[in-house]
Amino acid sequence: MKRHDDPRHIKRVKIIEDLFARSFNFNSQTNSPHQLTKEIMRHRVKIDSLIESAAPQFPVNKIAKIDVAILRLAIYELLYEKKEPEKVIIDEAVELAKEYGGEGSPSFVNGVLGNIIKNQGVKL
Repeated sequence: MKRHDDPRHIKRVKIIEDLFARSFNFNSQTNSPHQLTKEIMRHRVKIDSLIESAAPQFPVNKIAKIDVAILRLAIYELLYEKKEPEKVIIDEAVELAKEYGGEGSPSFVNGVLGNIIKNQGVKL
């Protein structure tokens, strides 16, 4: 189990909360307090297309909003930020899905991220 006082975990939780809130009012002109949220939203179209490619039976607008927020953060970290190993990013995303998502969220998040890594040719 992840330590909930880990600063990286706390930062991810805040970003997930921000992305989740934005999912209800995407056209909001409200500025996000988190620069990372702004960067994720700037790459949203590409990130969402990767989600849909990895899980074609689940259009992004039909996936639970919290799962989409977790996936957007993890995919951004995998493709753009690259500060941590892929396995660490996926593990943290699965832990966030366990903490905030539904019963099937952890396996769904793990499967989507695994497919993206496989399809992008990224080596773990």
